[in-house]
Amino acid sequence: MPIFAVHYTYSDVTIEARDTFRPEHRAWLNGLVEAGSLLTSGPYADGSGALLLFQVVDEAALEELLPQDPFARENLIDAVRAVQWLPVMGTFAS
Repeated sequence: MPIFAVHYTYSDVTIEARDTFRPEHRAWLNGLVEAGSLLTSGPYADGSGALLLFQVVDEAALEELLPQDPFARENLIDAVRAVQWLPVMGTFAS
């Protein structure tokens, strides 16, 4: 199954709301980890966004998942960039 790197971009304007919805956001992410759809995720150290690595059937499946994120539902993500990623070495290489 393909792996997709999803980059979220955040702004300072949404910090307070993200703090409010973070428990729900992380519960959603944990459910995807348990289901095998999310390999890993985490925020950038500078607070500018986050990286999420999904392993799903295709881009259409990813496009169905992303709007379900509580951060997306609450319009707390300024930009989303999703690209198929082809790891050739390391943990995620096939």
